[in-house]
Amino acid sequence: MIPAAPHPPASVYLAGPFAMGYTELYTFLIPLYALSVGMSAGEIGMLVGGRSLLAVFLSIHVGVLMDRFGTRRVTLFFVWTAMALAPIFPLVPWFWPLLLLQIVNGAALQFAWSGSQTLIAQLAEGEAEFIGRFSFFARFGTTLAPMIAGAAWDWGGVWPAYMLGVAWGAVLTIALLRAPEAEVPGADGRASHQRTTFRARDAIPRLPDYVRCFALMAIPAVATTMAIIFLRTATNGVQSSLYVVFLKGNGLTGTSIGILFAAIEVMSGLGSLFAGRAMALGDPRRTMLSGTVLSIVLICVTPFLGGIFLLLFLAQAARGWLQGVVQPLMFSVQAKAVGRYRQGSVVGLRQTMNRLAAIVIPPAMGAIADRWGAGESFVILGSLLLMLSAPVALITRRTARQEAEPTLAG
Repeated sequence: MIPAAPHPPASVYLAGPFAMGYTELYTFLIPLYALSVGMSAGEIGMLVGGRSLLAVFLSIHVGVLMDRFGTRRVTLFFVWTAMALAPIFPLVPWFWPLLLLQIVNGAALQFAWSGSQTLIAQLAEGEAEFIGRFSFFARFGTTLAPMIAGAAWDWGGVWPAYMLGVAWGAVLTIALLRAPEAEVPGADGRASHQRTTFRARDAIPRLPDYVRCFALMAIPAVATTMAIIFLRTATNGVQSSLYVVFLKGNGLTGTSIGILFAAIEVMSGLGSLFAGRAMALGDPRRTMLSGTVLSIVLICVTPFLGGIFLLLFLAQAARGWLQGVVQPLMFSVQAKAVGRYRQGSVVGLRQTMNRLAAIVIPPAMGAIADRWGAGESFVILGSLLLMLSAPVALITRRTARQEAEPTLAG
């Protein structure tokens, strides 16, 4: 009989909303602060995009460090880095220094969130039920952080708003300190809780680590889920680029658009609670791909909904539900495929794919819109994403057939 995975402590679930909300807190504040010091729309766009720059190149390296030195230990370092940088923002009203600060701080926040994802995967041993609960609680962070930050800004301006980042990090620190450290491989390859000594040269990325990490793509479960992750992130890129512009052009108010964004967050949280049940529907990779394909369709039919708020709301709610179910499944399949000592590596690889999609899709969407129009861009990009889904579906079906053959033979 296979033993059940241990229940992660409540402190890990508490870390979820504060780790995920940490990035949303700063994402919300930087445009307000930049506007307050007179920066242009182009400069604000660069500041918003700058937070992902280091994460593209260093997510794998940081994931390897988590596997090697302990996830909680590395995560705390980046949480404390973000806390230390928070009071510097109000002191830097110039664009280029602020951009540099945003790049470093954005990376620290991203790695703190990656560490929290890695820790739940390790402590839950990849079980989708527990990862789904973690995702559910994490959504509270993305929902509440902008509202709390906005209230702090309205109440006192830039200083109280950014000092909120210090308090937020302090709560996240307490949650992480109360969580157990995951096991790391010892010298003999067995489980160990012994702390490995960190040396200065360990901070430098190593090519062999990247090679070994990308080699995880040779595992069929990892390869297919990474492809699905790219497609899933692409739908978010569509929403973050021309979705707002298109709706505004069709007469929707800012409040209405905000409700549509809130709908997908709320439904994603609720959908994540059903991830454990979704694992029992059959091959989870087929479930993930089906949910992702439907998500692509739901975002790309936006021009055909006629700007009718109810239809837009239902589409967003359905897409949120599907993404909420799919995300824990992806994390679970990857966690079980790579084993307990490569969790940081696979999360780093996943974050690299996420950042690449986030960087590529919005400019592509803008270029298509400039050439053929905003409404047409939804259809064109949606068609391209559905075409990319076809080979993923073939690989998923072939892999499932190959995995079933030994069982039938036995």
